[in-house]
Amino acid sequence: MRESGGGAVKDFMHRYLEMVPQEATAVLAAERMGARRIGCVLVESDDPNRGPIGIVTETDLVRKVLARGVDPAVTVVDRVMSRPPLTIAAEGSMLDASHVMEGNQVRHLCVVEGEEIVGVISIRDLVRSFVDAESGPVIELDGVYRPLGVLMATSAATIGSEASIFAAAVQMSERRIGSLLTIEAGELVGVVTESDLVRKGLASNQDAGKTRVSAVMSSPLLSIDVNRTIRDASQVMAEQGVRHLAVSENGKIVGMLSIRDLVKMVSVRDRPRFLGYT
Repeated sequence: MRESGGGAVKDFMHRYLEMVPQEATAVLAAERMGARRIGCVLVESDDPNRGPIGIVTETDLVRKVLARGVDPAVTVVDRVMSRPPLTIAAEGSMLDASHVMEGNQVRHLCVVEGEEIVGVISIRDLVRSFVDAESGPVIELDGVYRPLGVLMATSAATIGSEASIFAAAVQMSERRIGSLLTIEAGELVGVVTESDLVRKGLASNQDAGKTRVSAVMSSPLLSIDVNRTIRDASQVMAEQGVRHLAVSENGKIVGMLSIRDLVKMVSVRDRPRFLGYT
């Protein structure tokens, strides 16, 4: 068990860096993400003496490639990457990392020692650190009546399973969200996420305008009862390798919970300390 700060970044970061060259295509980046089951790749410089110069995430590929209808087979990562990559010191706390992620609406940070990028942490690593902490806001919520009901979104966006993955990407981009519940014959049948669009659609260079959501969505819909704990939700997400869960009550879906919801509250509650206030 760890302290309420969630521990040090260096204790949770991943030292393996998946790199692609600047001239790599969006399809290649998506293939790497799918093969490694990761949400980002770093972009290496043409100069061998420099470290990574940017980062490409699933969100970048959905919003800057799929949603814009550009050809992923010729679009290079240099055009869609975020540069320079957001960083945090290896000695920093995971609590501070949560503020940087929340403030910039990202799910990944590069970790630096001195001026060198030595690792990456993701929002999934944040959840693991806070859930394992022996005190703090996440643990305090265990005493709250139905904590998942406090954190979940009660108005989830939807899309028909016969819609195109291009339409799904556009809706995610416009709403700035990472998932859509999928509907078929008036019933909720699954969920389509950024990961689904990138790993099952873009990685195989499928025609986004012709490929249906039903071909890439995750089904059946994974759900968790509203009376379960945050730790339960975190464990289910980790075991299933997902970042979104439907929340049910008496067998009915009443909301959606994302991995970002599990740490957002931590960041908001601690913001005064992060900003230097008393």
